[in-house]
Amino acid sequence: MILGWLELRDFRVHEELSFSPDAAVNLLVGDNGSGKTSVLEAIGYLATLRSFRRSPDAAMVRVGAEAAVVRGEFRGNVSTVKVEIENPAEGRRRVLLDGKAVRSRSEVAEHVDVVAFLPDDLDLVKRGPAYRREWMDDLAVMLWPRAASEQQDLERAVRQRNALLKKEGRRTDLPTLDVWDQRISALGGAVLRRRLEALDLARPHLASVHSRLAGQGEALSWEYRSSVEGVASTADDLEALMAAALAAVRPADMERRVTTVGPHRDDLELSLGGRDVRTRASQGEQRSVALGLRLLAATLSVDHRGVAPVVLLDDVFSELDPDRGRRLVELLPAGQVFITSAHPAEVPLGGAVWNVSVEGIEAAP
Repeated sequence: MILGWLELRDFRVHEELSFSPDAAVNLLVGDNGSGKTSVLEAIGYLATLRSFRRSPDAAMVRVGAEAAVVRGEFRGNVSTVKVEIENPAEGRRRVLLDGKAVRSRSEVAEHVDVVAFLPDDLDLVKRGPAYRREWMDDLAVMLWPRAASEQQDLERAVRQRNALLKKEGRRTDLPTLDVWDQRISALGGAVLRRRLEALDLARPHLASVHSRLAGQGEALSWEYRSSVEGVASTADDLEALMAAALAAVRPADMERRVTTVGPHRDDLELSLGGRDVRTRASQGEQRSVALGLRLLAATLSVDHRGVAPVVLLDDVFSELDPDRGRRLVELLPAGQVFITSAHPAEVPLGGAVWNVSVEGIEAAP
């Protein structure tokens, strides 16, 4: 996967920015606040239709501007696609794929694949289950782009069920609740199946990727922790399991006014030699695990789609010792890479160098 060109208008600090990156390694250099990370964020935004900073769409519009525009062209093995996003400071954004309106992230995910390595990736292992659920769901979308629509529809259905429960509580109309339970059972079963299948595909690579990155240490393993009884032992009829789980907790949900079972309540438990990575691993170990999970996604992309994803490395090497940085470079898929750094001497990888400032981007002399 290659990003052929990128254009920004009124995106973050950039009033205008345009460049055609190298097909291999691109090092984006600049002072703090120059907008280096914003360039990577824009690339990720084109691929996933969301900010890897977890920012709302309106926050990406340059202060004082009416709308941000991000445009880019990606080349795969057999096709080239242009993605365009117009994001107003107020109102709904517009997304075009080759000039046609996009309704779902899955339409873009079928053509574009990006993996981002970020300083905040420690959150993936240190913070709550939502971060690990997001990683699993992103992995599923990479493998099966249609999964994005299933995830979006499930999220919407859970919100609707919660709104009904919050308003009515123990007086909730049961036939109406039946409708949402049936909807969540079907969609929840689909999302669970995608997660479990993605983890099954990734598991053979898990220990190898982590050990090669960390250099030594205990084996990394994981276990899916589900709020739905039976998920850990079978994936034959997840919709039926979801339906039974929702029925079992219905009285409690009506009392608590919230949906307490489903994929939105699950977690992925990560262990090093039996130790919980979240609570009993050092920060160095946690960083290796987080990087390993991102590398795992890139590895699966190559295996499953037959093409290396665009890789984004946002100021990652400043957080790594030289040995670990070198091992990370050795494990990266052979494709297009974007790296940001205020100190390029820390980056153990050569390539095209670009100077980034709020005025734009230009090739280094």
